[in-house]
Amino acid sequence: MKKPLSLLCITLSLIILLNNTTFGQSKIKAYFNHPVNTSLATFGINAAYLPSGTMADTIVAYISRAKQTIDIAQYDYNQDTWDGAYANIAAAVDTAYAHGITVRWIYNGSSSNGGLSALNPGINTLPRPVSSSGDIMHDKFIIIDANTGNPDDAILCTGSEDWSSEMFYNDYNNILFIQDSALANAYKAEFNMMWGSTTAVPNASAAKFGTAKTPLGMNTFTIAGHLVELYFSPEDNPDSHIASTILTANKDLYVGVYDMTRTGDANNIVSRKNAGVYTLAVVDQYTPSTSSAVNSTLSSGLGSNYVVYSGSYIYHNKMMVVDPSDTCSDPIVETGSENWTSAGTNYNDENILIIHSDTLANLYYQSIVKDFTTIGGGSFAQATSLCGGTIISTTSVPAINDNEGNVAIYPNPATNELTVTARGQITNILISNLLGQTVYASSNNNSQEVTVDISGLPAGVYFVKVNNNIVRKFVKG
Repeated sequence: MKKPLSLLCITLSLIILLNNTTFGQSKIKAYFNHPVNTSLATFGINAAYLPSGTMADTIVAYISRAKQTIDIAQYDYNQDTWDGAYANIAAAVDTAYAHGITVRWIYNGSSSNGGLSALNPGINTLPRPVSSSGDIMHDKFIIIDANTGNPDDAILCTGSEDWSSEMFYNDYNNILFIQDSALANAYKAEFNMMWGSTTAVPNASAAKFGTAKTPLGMNTFTIAGHLVELYFSPEDNPDSHIASTILTANKDLYVGVYDMTRTGDANNIVSRKNAGVYTLAVVDQYTPSTSSAVNSTLSSGLGSNYVVYSGSYIYHNKMMVVDPSDTCSDPIVETGSENWTSAGTNYNDENILIIHSDTLANLYYQSIVKDFTTIGGGSFAQATSLCGGTIISTTSVPAINDNEGNVAIYPNPATNELTVTARGQITNILISNLLGQTVYASSNNNSQEVTVDISGLPAGVYFVKVNNNIVRKFVKG
């Protein structure tokens, strides 16, 4: 029998996954094109498995809702002759264009992109110039209605999905749809830099790709109470953020990547396993062929918890899930277009999102564990720790004591000030980060309400310990 969840501990709103033709009220929706293990659903929410070509249908459904603008940065839109899933996207884009919606499309110049021939010739497109060093525009994102005047119209879609029937039907992929104007506009700024213009017409002479791009400085967002981090390649050095995210794992860590050549990432994964963190990894067969060092490190370090997909298609995900089994920690999902390679972080055009959400982490957990067992990882057993339950991780973050409901904090998320209130006197307050480091301490307050200046703290997730006993989690935006 499941323990009741503490509402004070669960700071992230539930993601309501409706069918793929209904917008619903959720700010973040995740979809997977291979079966998921819903027995691992912690919050009573099953991860959304979209079989066959319905991943393409979902993309079409969102494109069809556009009111004013559609910006597409898609590595490859490959024309398949045996299925029409890819053609439905072109039809939706053409229909939007016919209705007066501004459509802009960036693609990789060295990829086939045969599907572009199905577009109305009036739609402006721009390739990343072919590079002699093989660098590519590898993004996969759509920005819909970033600036209609109604922030609820703005939609950002990203993930690992390239556009072909093989990708939609057979290869392992995930996509996210996020309703947030600020995030959509950050992606739009990146798009404009590659487009070379803010208008409907590209300016190839002003367009910047790869190492010519400059940082936008728009990296952290608060979406429905969740801290969301955004990094573009190469200007934001995404791998440094992937590496630091790996090292936050306190209880369990799950990695699913098509191609991994950075030995530092592999070493960090194994280091968490050696520190007592339950760790598993899934990679495509492409990884051993491109980096014997990474393959050797993961194979020897993780043993049977490391599997290589060797089927007829490809394991195309690029995702990581941190601490989904400990809601008292900081559960995280990392996903996007970037493979964990030097080219991916240093030269290509890529994007990653790092989303701090226990609910989203559980959805990705349902997916990656199913991938692991299906591909050949064997049995799986990992206990979930819920705040207020009986099993609590006690590594580098404090366990949350919810036996007393007489302390509250607000606002959450907070930017400059955090107020702590209690039914009795507050004698001391201690704030720590996810590494367990104390970033604020006060004593002898002798008050029922204390306001703390947090303006100097970096954005992130923190824990407030009150009277040496009661702990609350908050997000600093």
